Amino acid sequence: MITACVALGSNLQEPAQQLMAAVAALRGLEDSRLTRCSRVYSSAAVGPGEQPDYLNAAVMLETRLTPLALLDALQRIEARQGRERELRWGPRTLDLDLLLYGDQTLNLPRLQIPHPRIAERDFVLYPLADLLPADCELPGLGPLTALLAARPGADLQVVDLQLPEEHCR
Repeated sequence: MITACVALGSNLQEPAQQLMAAVAALRGLEDSRLTRCSRVYSSAAVGPGEQPDYLNAAVMLETRLTPLALLDALQRIEARQGRERELRWGPRTLDLDLLLYGDQTLNLPRLQIPHPRIAERDFVLYPLADLLPADCELPGLGPLTALLAARPGADLQVVDLQLPEEHCR
């Protein structure tokens, strides 16, 4: 099995419930086992117009799915939770991004691994850091500690919301 990390984000239709439903769906993913959940963070929306703040988290799973099969599964979960892909960086019920897939790098039209904006977005980097050892080296990006040092996380707040423990093991 391969270890994969997935980012979760929501800013529409009860974001806390959206994240919890997404974690439950990921726990039931075929040929996969959810192993860890990050803390939940709040961040300002990145994108056009006035948008509500986001709730963000990340999960780690062990999977036998290929990267593209996992991406397809993530997009099916998004669709079941009402995700509409009308506006780039627009508000959304659920956003699931495949961040890491083992130590692999991949550059396909539909999928880049590691996710190309991990190092640029605190709301992705900090939840991911909750899951990984501090001395972790991200493929093609360098040491996690260096990435964190370059991003102070000032625009993030840890939210007093825990993803259900029974879903995170």
